[in-house]
Amino acid sequence: MSNADRAVLGPLGPNDPQEIAGYRLLAKIGEGGMGSVYFSRTRGNQPVALKVIRREFAQEPDFRARFEHEVQAARRVQGYHIVPVLDHDTSGEQPWLATAFVPGLPLDEALAAHGPLPLPAVFQLIGCTAQALHSVHAASVVHRDLKPSNILLGSNGPWVIDFGIARATDTTQLTRSGGFIGTPQYMSPEHALGKQVTPATDIFALGLIAAVVATGRHPYGDGAGISIAASIANTPQQAPDLSGYPDALRPLLERCLAADPEKRPLPAEIAEWCRKSAGRELRDFTDWLPAPVAAAIARREEAARTPPQPAYTPTHAPEPARPAYAPTQASGPAHPAYAPTQGPVGGPARSPVYGAPTSPAYAAPAAAAPAAPAPTGRGRLPLAVGAGVLAVALIAGGTWYLTREDGGGATANAGKQKTADQPKDAAPASQPSGSAAAPQASAPGPAYTAVFKDKPLKLLAGREFGKVYDVDLDFPKVALTGEIGWKDQELAMGFSDVKSSTPFGKSKGATPEQCETGAATNPIPDRLPSSDLSGADSAIVKGDLLCTVTSKGNLAMVKIVAVEPSTSTQYTVPTYLTEVTLWKRQS
Repeated sequence: MSNADRAVLGPLGPNDPQEIAGYRLLAKIGEGGMGSVYFSRTRGNQPVALKVIRREFAQEPDFRARFEHEVQAARRVQGYHIVPVLDHDTSGEQPWLATAFVPGLPLDEALAAHGPLPLPAVFQLIGCTAQALHSVHAASVVHRDLKPSNILLGSNGPWVIDFGIARATDTTQLTRSGGFIGTPQYMSPEHALGKQVTPATDIFALGLIAAVVATGRHPYGDGAGISIAASIANTPQQAPDLSGYPDALRPLLERCLAADPEKRPLPAEIAEWCRKSAGRELRDFTDWLPAPVAAAIARREEAARTPPQPAYTPTHAPEPARPAYAPTQASGPAHPAYAPTQGPVGGPARSPVYGAPTSPAYAAPAAAAPAAPAPTGRGRLPLAVGAGVLAVALIAGGTWYLTREDGGGATANAGKQKTADQPKDAAPASQPSGSAAAPQASAPGPAYTAVFKDKPLKLLAGREFGKVYDVDLDFPKVALTGEIGWKDQELAMGFSDVKSSTPFGKSKGATPEQCETGAATNPIPDRLPSSDLSGADSAIVKGDLLCTVTSKGNLAMVKIVAVEPSTSTQYTVPTYLTEVTLWKRQS
């Protein structure tokens, strides 16, 4: 394994902190102009990365305000091939944020090491990236700095990173040094000329990326960045020569690189064009990349499973730090469409990619790194935070631009959350140093009080791209994503899969005891694609009893009364008619 492959996770150094906001740090992911990124795990053994902002930025009130604003905007972005921002805090001594973990290979590194991709892979990459831009633009956000280093290649597809967080830093640096924000080689003409930036700017950048990925050649030449930006700015007078590019790709390049932003295609149009040109479904990632690239990704994924040991030996065991502030949680519907999920109690960790459109390429072994302590002062928080993602975004330092002002939204003190919201697998309090654990008397099993029984609930599936219904079994209710807080949902009914935010299992009987046993010992996957939800071998059929401990600590049983197959040929997740029973658990 080369150093480059191993570089996803590096050992902590003597000057690195041991804990941030209650998370024990296990490795260092990267460091750049904005701060440092560290790897940790939740009590559910999910991988977590924390991006800690440099103190010099944190000392500027204007930065804090911009940082909060950009994070709130980034949290509106939801969808496939998007690495979501999941949590943040701007009130502490050093602000931090968290995002989903993808140990992928940056596209620019893949091109430098292995050369251009074959055309089918190019179409698949560009099509999936266009779908990501569809989600970005739907949230009234413009990426503004889309480039190869802001796209990660994974075994389950490409991932677009840098959700505008760097813009707060770049704006601060801009006021100090002058200049403009962005990467010259991947600017649009209007951006290079200092004109208004719109979603069409990202389409121009996507066309440039397509050209480079397919051939290794930039349409505007190989000069210095500013020189290329000048040529791009001159596009209305002299369009780039695209005659040397593959015939199958040239029509797409011509439209994406149009000088007039109004003439560039929409992301959905690009995605559909690429799907037809690729000759396969965009989310069919079986052998989607050349073998050398796939092998490099596999090595990075393998390296990310086990964090390296510290490069030094601490002289004493550090006392767990207590944050001087209460981490905050953004209010409102700012959660990813497919929230990360807790693994079964006592079971192996789930895939290090959360919210991914495909099944995990691997599962972390049960003997993975020890689980980190639950964040101090928090309730149940389904974090899985971006390691390789944040390292690249931090070092590359891209930018975002809002097409509308966002009020920011108030934050709620996480320390006020109820004890019932704590993760089910939370560890008991540690014994005093040097004392033996007192023997515990055998406790009686929990008692159950019925809250409601056989309440009808229709689990709706999305019938168009991007539409997701969330399910709150404590209520119970079903609503479009954003209407149910991410801490309250147990299921997300997508347009191409069903995902669970709490561990579900099948019960052999309808008693609460049988239900709880089924939830803990007979688990079903936390993600079921549409292919697993139809036909004779469907994972969920009429008569199934699906059980889970809800986000509020209640026991829920969902009885499948009927299954309504989808009439769509593209989005085939069924709709389920169910009856929900809820018990309050009392030990």
